Amino acid sequence: MKKRIAVVFTGGTISMKVDERIAAAIPALSSEEILSMVTNVDKIADIEVINFGQFPGPHMTPERILELSRQVKEALKRPDIHGVVITHGTDSLEETAYFLDLNIHAHKPIVFVAAMRNSSELGYDGPSNLSAAICTAASDHSRDKGVLIVMNNEVNSARETTKSHTLSLDTFKSLEFGPLGIVDNDEVIFYRQIIEHEHIETDKIEPAIELVKACVGSNSSYLDFVVANGCKGIVLEAMGRGNVPPEMIPGIRNAISRQIPVVIVSRCPMGRVLDSYGYPGGGRNLRQLGAIFGGNLNGQKARIKLMLSLGKTQNVQEIKEYFEDGVYA
Repeated sequence: MKKRIAVVFTGGTISMKVDERIAAAIPALSSEEILSMVTNVDKIADIEVINFGQFPGPHMTPERILELSRQVKEALKRPDIHGVVITHGTDSLEETAYFLDLNIHAHKPIVFVAAMRNSSELGYDGPSNLSAAICTAASDHSRDKGVLIVMNNEVNSARETTKSHTLSLDTFKSLEFGPLGIVDNDEVIFYRQIIEHEHIETDKIEPAIELVKACVGSNSSYLDFVVANGCKGIVLEAMGRGNVPPEMIPGIRNAISRQIPVVIVSRCPMGRVLDSYGYPGGGRNLRQLGAIFGGNLNGQKARIKLMLSLGKTQNVQEIKEYFEDGVYA
């Protein structure tokens, strides 16, 4: 018996073509037009279309992502739905996918898919990526894997994956650990799995989270500014192992003293942060001040996690546990 797959269309390059008047790509294709290019999809699964919107990646907001999560949860509750595929713009896909990975605890497959080329370009990759995503969602082997991202016939975990290149078709990569599997001859093959999967199940979020990047000469001026303007949490992309210029310390101390959680991640694309250094601004100094360490999450994903954490609880110790349990001894 064929599986029934809900395909949620949210927009992105997969739904775009070039408008000749402005010589640039804009949202234009309907869900039916996109699906019509996926030949023989009816042999893989029965498709049910859910039209969520036609949003370019940068137009997604935390509130829209929360609503998307609600709609996906409703679809997954239905006994006739085997899995969900979500089309999305590549610019913010990793954030939305990680949000759903944290927020939805489901056994059924949830698969994100996108395109790097619009439908007016030679080599439009939307139909092939979508067919691979539907194959993945229809497979029993995709159950209990958390949210997956399928692009260029690779299957990656939303927890691990980032957009690594502005142009390449294989832009979505797990830089540190590699893909979970591949799609080959309409069949998904998994080579590894993530052992632990964390969830923050809440119907509330705190969107007022600032992402700050440390660099040579950074000081406390911007940190003090966001605190004074109502920021509820800060993710700080620190240098290297999790260190900042000493001039940022007063701003970090100020935020923490006001019970504003400060999460430390690295601006490096791989590796976790750790309190290895004891000089002023070093990781040990930040931990002593009460900063939370975000493991190997990148800045944009740590921000999503802090939004959900603060939607669940205002207790800074509980938020610290969301970030550090299972990552630090």
